[in-house]
Amino acid sequence: MRALWHIFRLILRDQRRAMLRGAALSVVVLVMGATLLGVSGWFITAAAAAGLVGMGAVFDVFRPSAAIRFLALGRTAARYGERMLTHDATLRALQTLRLRVMASLLHAPFARLVQVRGPRTLARLTADIDALDGIALRLVLPIVAALATQMLAFGLLWWLVGLPLAAFSLLGWLGGSALVLAVSVRHAAPVSRQAEAAMHALRARLIDLIRSRDTLAAHGRLRDHAAYVRVAHMRQARLQRKLDRIERRTGAAQTVLASVMASGALALGVLAAEAGQIAPAIAALGFFTTLALAETIAPLRRAVADLGRMSEAARRVSRTLHHADTVPTGQTTRPIALAVQTLALARPESATPILQGITFHLQPGETLALTGPSGCGKSSVLQAIAGFHPLLDGQISLGSVPVGDWNEQALRVAVTYLPQRSVLMAGSVRDALRLARPRATDAEMWAVLEAVALHDLLKTRAGLDTVLGPRGDGLSGGEARRLTLARALLRRPALLLLDEPTEGLDDATATKVLAGIRAYLPDAMIVMASHHPREAATANRTIALG
Repeated sequence: MRALWHIFRLILRDQRRAMLRGAALSVVVLVMGATLLGVSGWFITAAAAAGLVGMGAVFDVFRPSAAIRFLALGRTAARYGERMLTHDATLRALQTLRLRVMASLLHAPFARLVQVRGPRTLARLTADIDALDGIALRLVLPIVAALATQMLAFGLLWWLVGLPLAAFSLLGWLGGSALVLAVSVRHAAPVSRQAEAAMHALRARLIDLIRSRDTLAAHGRLRDHAAYVRVAHMRQARLQRKLDRIERRTGAAQTVLASVMASGALALGVLAAEAGQIAPAIAALGFFTTLALAETIAPLRRAVADLGRMSEAARRVSRTLHHADTVPTGQTTRPIALAVQTLALARPESATPILQGITFHLQPGETLALTGPSGCGKSSVLQAIAGFHPLLDGQISLGSVPVGDWNEQALRVAVTYLPQRSVLMAGSVRDALRLARPRATDAEMWAVLEAVALHDLLKTRAGLDTVLGPRGDGLSGGEARRLTLARALLRRPALLLLDEPTEGLDDATATKVLAGIRAYLPDAMIVMASHHPREAATANRTIALG
């Protein structure tokens, strides 16, 4: 519930005026509905009583009729305004919430970004934000409006009918509703969470089927995977049907509660009328008003069904937003040197060193090559320098400031890390490069493409408008690798970390690319993890690991 309240506070902060107006109109709608039924019951009973005693000719039918028409039309207009305000405010608040989440992810530490990689996680994050629209519309505002209406009805019934019926209405509706909703939530919340998880599983399996259909068909597994998707669909449908049954049972329980409340109000009204304490028309007013208050709890049936889903979504989104407040702050200037002192690293969740005692210093314009067999820790050293890998011992400093004390955003500006496997998204070459520098000019992009030996190749195609498919389809492995390298160079970092930068390239192209890197960034510090002698040959120094 704490996460739900946190998200609602954000929604309220973004759209306070519209939400308050919507809440006020929600109360107006419920009050007008209860008053409409109460006045109608009083009017019919009073008119009948007047006719029985021969006073029908002098009974005022005009003012009650006008009041009933006013309440009916006013309730319709208030309902329209309430829906317009609250839905518009919720959609606008979710828009700003999405921006908050994206901003937090853009500035999050690498360890957090690793957790949200992949289409499944992003699809879940999108679905979580969509699920949060019910917090205001189906949970908080209906509860607030119901409580306000019940308290107002209590005061009016006490004044017009008497304390016994007013107290019975208030305590009965609040206590009975709380009991019904508590039991329903206990059964619905876990099913709602399971149904949401099943929906994500179905979506993931279906995406895998669509994306891998060619490969599955080639291996004769397409039918098996389709059956795998159907199993997920059946489980999701089964859980949804179970959730629907719980929602219907909640509605049935609310109907039973309304019948009990109406019966009790009728009995109290009859007893009071027989005792001469109130007129029969007033007793009818109390009965119909109590019956009309069933509308105050009816919207909560949907909230019960969605509560588990909304709680999980709010918890995950709140955790994502929390990371935005924990981004390291500190050093923001560009580094003037790199110092690694007695560095020791271990695998994640292990205390056994994979390497230790690594010490070196690097000045602007220098290149360092880390060599050694696969698995000796070259990539881990690069990740540690970039702040992506925890240190077992030692210290890494940029410009005499430890990496951990750098402002996260400033560190990403100063340091660029190109791992062995980098991703290209569908789009043009221009789109791929502008991920590194959105305002880069065409001349700057052609210059960096020249540095990685892609200039001539793209000139024979559509140039910067050359269209790439998902994962860089349309380019060979070496060409895609060089394009990701160009994207890294375009950032013009003070420290460039390259993991196997010429893997998959022939010697002539690799030599040209290595020379182009240094020519494009003459003053940058470069650290390379290398398997090939050609890369080590371009370095000022070499450190052998393993």
